[in-house]
Amino acid sequence: MFEEAMTLFSEELDRIIKSGDSHLKKSEAGIRLCNEVLSQLQYRVEKEDFEDTPSEIDFFRNIKPFPMSYLIYFTEVRTCELTIPKAGACHKIRFLEKEIKKVNKFFAQNNDFVHYMEQNHNYLDHQFFSRNFRDNFPFTPTINYYQYPEFATSHDMLWAKVQALYRFIHYIRECLQELQPGNASLYSEKQHKVLLWSGSKTALVELIYAIYATGDLNHGAIDLQTIGTSFEDFFNIKLDNIYKTYSEIKARKGNRLKYLNELSQQLEQKMLRDDEV
Repeated sequence: MFEEAMTLFSEELDRIIKSGDSHLKKSEAGIRLCNEVLSQLQYRVEKEDFEDTPSEIDFFRNIKPFPMSYLIYFTEVRTCELTIPKAGACHKIRFLEKEIKKVNKFFAQNNDFVHYMEQNHNYLDHQFFSRNFRDNFPFTPTINYYQYPEFATSHDMLWAKVQALYRFIHYIRECLQELQPGNASLYSEKQHKVLLWSGSKTALVELIYAIYATGDLNHGAIDLQTIGTSFEDFFNIKLDNIYKTYSEIKARKGNRLKYLNELSQQLEQKMLRDDEV
Protein backbone atom coordinates (compact mmCIF):
# COMPACT_ATOMS: atom_id res chain seq x y z
CA MET A 1 0.00 0.00 0.00
CA PHE A 2 2.82 2.40 0.88
CA GLU A 3 5.69 0.73 -0.98
CA GLU A 4 5.84 3.17 -3.92
CA ALA A 5 5.79 6.23 -1.65
CA MET A 6 8.58 4.79 0.51
CA THR A 7 10.63 3.89 -2.54
CA LEU A 8 10.41 7.41 -3.97
CA PHE A 9 11.17 8.87 -0.54
CA SER A 10 14.23 6.66 -0.14
CA GLU A 11 15.59 7.66 -3.54
CA GLU A 12 15.18 11.40 -2.89
CA LEU A 13 16.53 11.04 0.64
CA ASP A 14 19.61 9.29 -0.71
CA ARG A 15 20.15 12.11 -3.20
CA ILE A 16 19.97 14.74 -0.45
CA ILE A 17 22.29 12.88 1.91
CA LYS A 18 24.90 12.23 -0.79
CA SER A 19 24.82 15.78 -2.16
CA GLY A 20 27.77 18.06 -1.56
CA ASP A 21 25.62 20.63 0.23
CA SER A 22 26.29 21.85 3.75
CA HIS A 23 24.61 20.20 6.73
CA LEU A 24 22.25 23.16 6.97
CA LYS A 25 21.14 22.95 3.34
CA LYS A 26 20.76 19.18 3.57
CA SER A 27 18.64 19.48 6.69
CA GLU A 28 16.37 22.12 5.15
CA ALA A 29 15.88 20.04 2.01
CA GLY A 30 15.32 16.95 4.14
CA ILE A 31 12.69 18.68 6.29
CA ARG A 32 10.74 19.71 3.18
CA LEU A 33 10.91 16.19 1.77
CA CYS A 34 9.84 14.52 5.02
CA ASN A 35 6.90 16.87 5.51
CA GLU A 36 5.72 16.20 1.95
CA VAL A 37 5.90 12.43 2.40
CA LEU A 38 4.22 12.50 5.80
CA SER A 39 1.41 14.58 4.33
CA GLN A 40 0.98 11.99 1.57
CA LEU A 41 0.91 9.15 4.09
CA GLN A 42 -1.57 11.01 6.27
CA TYR A 43 -3.87 11.57 3.28
CA ARG A 44 -3.71 7.88 2.34
CA VAL A 45 -4.51 6.78 5.89
CA GLU A 46 -7.41 9.20 6.22
CA LYS A 47 -8.79 8.13 2.85
CA GLU A 48 -8.30 4.37 3.00
CA ASP A 49 -7.55 3.59 6.67
CA PHE A 50 -6.36 0.04 7.49
CA GLU A 51 -7.83 -3.37 6.81
CA ASP A 52 -7.15 -4.60 10.34
CA THR A 53 -5.22 -3.88 13.52
CA PRO A 54 -2.04 -5.76 12.47
CA SER A 55 -1.71 -3.59 9.35
CA GLU A 56 -2.26 -0.48 11.48
CA ILE A 57 0.44 -1.60 13.92
CA ASP A 58 2.82 -2.33 11.05
CA PHE A 59 2.29 1.15 9.63
CA PHE A 60 2.86 3.03 12.88
CA ARG A 61 5.79 0.85 13.95
CA ASN A 62 7.64 0.33 10.67
CA ILE A 63 6.46 2.72 7.96
CA LYS A 64 5.56 6.13 9.37
CA PRO A 65 8.61 6.26 11.70
CA PHE A 66 10.93 6.05 8.67
CA PRO A 67 10.21 9.56 7.29
CA MET A 68 9.24 10.80 10.76
CA SER A 69 12.61 9.87 12.21
CA TYR A 70 14.40 11.68 9.40
CA LEU A 71 12.22 14.74 9.96
CA ILE A 72 13.26 14.77 13.61
CA TYR A 73 16.89 14.13 12.68
CA PHE A 74 17.03 16.92 10.10
CA THR A 75 15.25 19.28 12.51
CA GLU A 76 17.80 18.55 15.23
CA VAL A 77 20.69 19.04 12.80
CA ARG A 78 19.25 22.32 11.55
CA THR A 79 18.79 23.59 15.10
CA CYS A 80 22.33 22.57 15.96
CA GLU A 81 23.79 24.23 12.88
CA LEU A 82 21.96 27.49 13.64
CA THR A 83 22.78 27.65 17.35
CA ILE A 84 26.34 26.30 17.57
CA PRO A 85 28.91 29.02 18.43
CA LYS A 86 30.27 30.63 15.28
CA ALA A 87 33.88 30.89 16.46
CA GLY A 88 36.23 29.11 18.81
CA ALA A 89 36.78 25.36 18.57
CA CYS A 90 36.63 24.95 22.35
CA HIS A 91 33.25 26.70 22.49
CA LYS A 92 31.90 24.51 19.69
CA ILE A 93 33.19 21.34 21.34
CA ARG A 94 31.59 22.32 24.66
CA PHE A 95 28.30 22.97 22.85
CA LEU A 96 28.36 19.57 21.10
CA GLU A 97 29.24 17.77 24.32
CA LYS A 98 26.15 19.33 25.91
CA GLU A 99 24.10 18.01 23.00
CA ILE A 100 25.42 14.52 23.70
CA LYS A 101 24.37 14.87 27.34
CA LYS A 102 20.86 15.79 26.21
CA VAL A 103 20.71 12.70 24.00
CA ASN A 104 21.93 10.48 26.83
CA LYS A 105 19.32 11.98 29.15
CA PHE A 106 16.58 11.22 26.61
CA PHE A 107 17.65 7.57 26.34
CA ALA A 108 17.88 7.26 30.13
CA GLN A 109 14.37 8.66 30.57
CA ASN A 110 12.94 6.26 27.99
CA ASN A 111 15.07 3.26 28.85
CA ASP A 112 12.21 0.78 29.24
CA PHE A 113 10.68 1.58 25.86
CA VAL A 114 14.07 1.62 24.12
CA HIS A 115 14.83 -1.79 25.62
CA TYR A 116 11.44 -3.09 24.43
CA MET A 117 12.14 -1.98 20.86
CA GLU A 118 15.80 -3.00 20.83
CA GLN A 119 14.84 -6.51 21.92
CA ASN A 120 12.27 -6.58 19.08
CA HIS A 121 9.42 -7.36 21.46
CA ASN A 122 5.85 -7.04 20.22
CA TYR A 123 3.60 -7.99 23.14
CA LEU A 124 2.69 -4.33 23.77
CA ASP A 125 2.47 -3.27 20.12
CA HIS A 126 -1.33 -3.13 20.26
CA GLN A 127 -1.00 -0.43 22.93
CA PHE A 128 2.03 1.38 21.52
CA PHE A 129 1.20 1.37 17.81
CA SER A 130 -2.57 1.40 17.40
CA ARG A 131 -4.68 4.51 17.69
CA ASN A 132 -7.09 2.91 20.15
CA PHE A 133 -4.53 3.55 22.87
CA ARG A 134 -3.12 6.90 21.74
CA ASP A 135 -4.34 8.66 24.88
CA ASN A 136 -2.18 6.37 27.00
CA PHE A 137 1.39 7.48 27.69
CA PRO A 138 1.37 10.32 25.14
CA PHE A 139 4.81 11.45 24.03
CA THR A 140 5.15 15.22 23.80
CA PRO A 141 8.43 16.29 22.18
CA THR A 142 10.05 19.58 23.11
CA ILE A 143 10.16 20.59 19.46
CA ASN A 144 6.90 20.75 17.51
CA TYR A 145 7.51 18.13 14.84
CA TYR A 146 4.84 16.93 12.44
CA GLN A 147 1.90 16.24 14.80
CA TYR A 148 -1.69 15.34 13.97
CA PRO A 149 -3.67 13.45 16.65
CA GLU A 150 -5.60 11.28 14.19
CA PHE A 151 -2.35 10.31 12.48
CA ALA A 152 -0.50 9.15 15.57
CA THR A 153 -0.36 6.51 18.27
CA SER A 154 0.95 6.85 21.80
CA HIS A 155 4.48 5.75 20.87
CA ASP A 156 5.15 6.07 17.12
CA MET A 157 6.65 9.54 17.61
CA LEU A 158 8.80 8.29 20.47
CA TRP A 159 10.08 5.39 18.35
CA ALA A 160 10.85 7.79 15.52
CA LYS A 161 12.81 10.03 17.87
CA VAL A 162 14.83 7.09 19.19
CA GLN A 163 15.91 6.28 15.63
CA ALA A 164 16.53 9.95 14.86
CA LEU A 165 18.80 10.46 17.84
CA TYR A 166 20.93 7.47 16.91
CA ARG A 167 21.63 9.31 13.64
CA PHE A 168 22.07 12.60 15.46
CA ILE A 169 24.76 11.06 17.67
CA HIS A 170 26.65 10.08 14.52
CA TYR A 171 26.34 13.64 13.20
CA ILE A 172 27.70 15.07 16.48
CA ARG A 173 30.63 12.66 16.45
CA GLU A 174 31.50 13.72 12.91
CA CYS A 175 31.40 17.37 13.97
CA LEU A 176 33.66 16.65 16.94
CA GLN A 177 36.03 14.75 14.69
CA GLU A 178 36.40 17.80 12.45
CA LEU A 179 37.02 20.04 15.46
CA GLN A 180 39.66 17.75 16.97
CA PRO A 181 42.24 17.21 14.26
CA GLY A 182 44.44 15.39 16.74
CA ASN A 183 42.05 12.45 16.49
CA ALA A 184 41.63 12.66 12.74
CA SER A 185 44.64 10.47 11.97
CA LEU A 186 43.44 7.78 14.33
CA TYR A 187 40.05 7.89 12.65
CA SER A 188 41.60 7.59 9.20
CA GLU A 189 43.77 4.67 10.24
CA LYS A 190 40.69 2.73 11.28
CA GLN A 191 39.00 3.14 7.91
CA HIS A 192 38.41 -0.19 6.18
CA LYS A 193 40.29 -1.13 3.05
CA VAL A 194 38.28 -0.98 -0.16
CA LEU A 195 36.21 -4.12 -0.56
CA LEU A 196 34.39 -4.86 -3.78
CA TRP A 197 31.15 -6.82 -3.76
CA SER A 198 31.55 -9.33 -6.59
CA GLY A 199 28.27 -11.16 -6.07
CA SER A 200 24.94 -10.14 -7.49
CA LYS A 201 23.12 -7.07 -6.23
CA THR A 202 20.06 -9.18 -5.53
CA ALA A 203 22.13 -11.41 -3.24
CA LEU A 204 23.34 -8.36 -1.32
CA VAL A 205 19.77 -7.12 -0.91
CA GLU A 206 18.86 -10.54 0.53
CA LEU A 207 21.67 -10.13 3.04
CA ILE A 208 20.65 -6.56 3.92
CA TYR A 209 17.03 -7.53 4.56
CA ALA A 210 18.09 -10.54 6.63
CA ILE A 211 20.28 -8.36 8.86
CA TYR A 212 17.50 -5.77 9.11
CA ALA A 213 15.01 -8.47 10.11
CA THR A 214 17.23 -9.70 12.96
CA GLY A 215 17.55 -6.21 14.43
CA ASP A 216 21.23 -6.84 15.14
CA LEU A 217 22.43 -3.42 13.96
CA ASN A 218 22.12 -0.46 16.37
CA HIS A 219 19.90 -2.67 18.54
CA GLY A 220 17.27 -2.64 15.79
CA ALA A 221 16.95 1.14 15.78
CA ILE A 222 18.08 1.59 12.20
CA ASP A 223 16.15 1.70 8.94
CA LEU A 224 16.70 -0.17 5.71
CA GLN A 225 17.88 2.90 3.84
CA THR A 226 20.70 3.51 6.30
CA ILE A 227 21.78 -0.14 6.21
CA GLY A 228 21.68 -0.15 2.42
CA THR A 229 23.71 3.05 2.16
CA SER A 230 26.28 1.69 4.61
CA PHE A 231 26.67 -1.48 2.56
CA GLU A 232 27.07 0.62 -0.59
CA ASP A 233 29.85 2.62 1.04
CA PHE A 234 31.59 -0.40 2.54
CA PHE A 235 31.48 -2.58 -0.57
CA ASN A 236 31.90 0.22 -3.13
CA ILE A 237 28.70 -0.62 -4.97
CA LYS A 238 25.61 1.26 -6.06
CA LEU A 239 22.46 -0.70 -5.35
CA ASP A 240 19.34 -0.22 -7.38
CA ASN A 241 15.94 0.16 -5.75
CA ILE A 242 16.23 -2.26 -2.82
CA TYR A 243 12.48 -2.16 -2.15
CA LYS A 244 11.72 -3.24 -5.71
CA THR A 245 14.39 -5.95 -5.51
CA TYR A 246 12.90 -7.19 -2.25
CA SER A 247 9.47 -7.43 -3.90
CA GLU A 248 11.03 -9.52 -6.68
CA ILE A 249 12.67 -11.77 -4.09
CA LYS A 250 9.33 -12.30 -2.34
CA ALA A 251 7.71 -13.15 -5.67
CA ARG A 252 10.13 -16.01 -6.35
CA LYS A 253 8.66 -19.47 -6.69
CA GLY A 254 10.04 -22.20 -4.47
CA ASN A 255 13.31 -21.26 -2.76
CA ARG A 256 13.00 -17.53 -2.14
CA LEU A 257 16.18 -17.19 -0.07
CA LYS A 258 18.63 -18.43 -2.68
CA TYR A 259 21.69 -16.55 -1.45
CA LEU A 260 21.11 -17.01 2.27
CA ASN A 261 20.55 -20.72 1.82
CA GLU A 262 23.68 -20.91 -0.31
CA LEU A 263 25.65 -19.16 2.45
CA SER A 264 24.42 -21.69 4.98
CA GLN A 265 25.29 -24.62 2.70
CA GLN A 266 28.74 -23.27 1.86
CA LEU A 267 29.60 -22.71 5.52
CA GLU A 268 28.37 -26.17 6.47
CA GLN A 269 30.50 -27.71 3.70
CA LYS A 270 33.56 -25.76 4.87
CA MET A 271 33.07 -27.04 8.41
CA LEU A 272 32.84 -30.60 7.13
CA ARG A 273 36.05 -30.14 5.13
CA ASP A 274 37.78 -28.65 8.17
CA ASP A 275 36.69 -31.61 10.30
CA GLU A 276 38.35 -33.96 7.82
CA VAL A 277 41.74 -32.27 8.11
